[in-house]
Amino acid sequence: MEYVKLLFGIAGSLGLFLYGMKVMGDGIQQAAGERMQKILSFMTGNRITGILTGFAVTAIIQSSSATTVMVVSFVNAGLLTLTQSIGVIMGANIGTTVTAWIVSLIGFSLQVSALAIPSIGIGFIMTVVKWKRKALGEVVLGFGLLFLGLDFLTKSMPNFTIDQLTVIKTVSDLGSISILLGVGIGMGITLFIHSSSASAAIMLTMAFQGLISPQFSAAMILGANIGTTIDAAIAAIGTKTAARRAALVHVLFNVIGTVWAFSVFRWLLLVVDWVTPGQINWQGGIILTPSQGALITAHLAMFHTVFNIINAALFLPFVKQFARLVSWFIKDTDKEPKTLGHYRLEYKSGTFQNTPELSIIHAEKEIRDMASLTSSMYAKISEALKAFHVDAKDVDTGKLVQDLTAELSDKERYADEMREEITHFLIECTRQQLSQHSETRVAALLRITASLEDMTDDCYGASLLLERSVKKNLIFKRKETEALTAYAFMVEEFLGIIQKDWTNITEEQLQQTREWEDKINKTQEKLKKMGRKRIEAGEDIKTELLFIDLVRRIEKVGDDCYNISEALGGFKN
Repeated sequence: MEYVKLLFGIAGSLGLFLYGMKVMGDGIQQAAGERMQKILSFMTGNRITGILTGFAVTAIIQSSSATTVMVVSFVNAGLLTLTQSIGVIMGANIGTTVTAWIVSLIGFSLQVSALAIPSIGIGFIMTVVKWKRKALGEVVLGFGLLFLGLDFLTKSMPNFTIDQLTVIKTVSDLGSISILLGVGIGMGITLFIHSSSASAAIMLTMAFQGLISPQFSAAMILGANIGTTIDAAIAAIGTKTAARRAALVHVLFNVIGTVWAFSVFRWLLLVVDWVTPGQINWQGGIILTPSQGALITAHLAMFHTVFNIINAALFLPFVKQFARLVSWFIKDTDKEPKTLGHYRLEYKSGTFQNTPELSIIHAEKEIRDMASLTSSMYAKISEALKAFHVDAKDVDTGKLVQDLTAELSDKERYADEMREEITHFLIECTRQQLSQHSETRVAALLRITASLEDMTDDCYGASLLLERSVKKNLIFKRKETEALTAYAFMVEEFLGIIQKDWTNITEEQLQQTREWEDKINKTQEKLKKMGRKRIEAGEDIKTELLFIDLVRRIEKVGDDCYNISEALGGFKN
């Protein structure tokens, strides 16, 4: 019965620690999730900046697994290149050591409950009060829960005498075998709980209590570095080639690092002793005082840091070669289909690393792809219009419209699927807890998605009008075609401006889009009036009505461009 009580005490303490870490991470990402892409985009080809970025993101969200899963997702979405991802992954491994330092310097040196309980109270009040910094309350609440869990975990660990530690001491005295055993146990624990930060806290707690030797705990920390790669590997299942390569980078980087660290393990401990004040007995085997335990945890935190910094430094000069290596292991299997298949965008909820803010970033990338698809459809219409006049004898308009309608029909069907999937994806995001600003972003993205799909309908509708023009032999005069082509180009420029600026649209640019909208509307009225005058002058009614219908379709695309610009402006509200 005593062992059952011990087991449940440790499990409950660990659960509270993990939950506190998740609440704190979610709060931070709700506050800064929309800026994550800007932070990651700060990296260009600079590997040093990549490492610093990976370190900063991981230190903030307290999870290297979350950072690497984010990186794999961004590589899959095309937001990051493989080379950029390598630097971030290196930095993430260094950033995860911050947790060990927090646990070492605060968790065992201060009266944790005296710090945790007020944090929980203050954080809870901040989360229930309606104000703009509600996410900050979650950070404070998570911080308190995390350290309360650590306090419970420390108290749940049993007290042993020297005689009772004989078995553990024997296992710790097997030389390289005990180190290898420690690596395996550390890897197993991390695979089970999916958090190297949490497993490092467990290892530091056990070493602080004297349950395992510092040397054995250091070996377990090495194993945790391998175990933490499981999340990136899982996230890469079913993704594009580049994302699978990014996941393999994480696996190889951590496995190779553990292998060389294992081979020079004793020397690595000497380096840690050299850079860390105070001396400890790495073999353990004594009942520790609190001050001795705190000294051991400081050495273990330094071991974690030194190992990851050296590992990153060793790989740093060979980033491009490393990228070529993983590219050789995972061949490029992404082939461009001749026709568009079916679009799928799955929302993965409930994972430890996933937050709706990061999902929103992914949705924005998908909407950009939808905008590119829409732009390509409109460009086809704009180009085809040039061939529809009486002097264009050398153009096979029948073949042109046949190919055009077939292509745009496929793209319009694909755009319909994109709207359906992206809308469902964004609605799933709203089912999670979002900040007020994120809710505004989701509403704007839903509006943009609808406008883009309306544009594809109008593009396809315009192709059907051109098809009818050929079948009914309703051919425009050169002057009409030139006016229509110029009008279409005006709207195409407007569409290009919207795509270029995207979320960076300013109030000045919003004013420019209003001017574009007015210009397009005035030109539409002018062209429609020209068509009516030609009808009054005795021109073919069917041809002129077709001309007016095309003008109306093109003008609707301009309206949708303006709707998108207004939605983009709403991002800043």
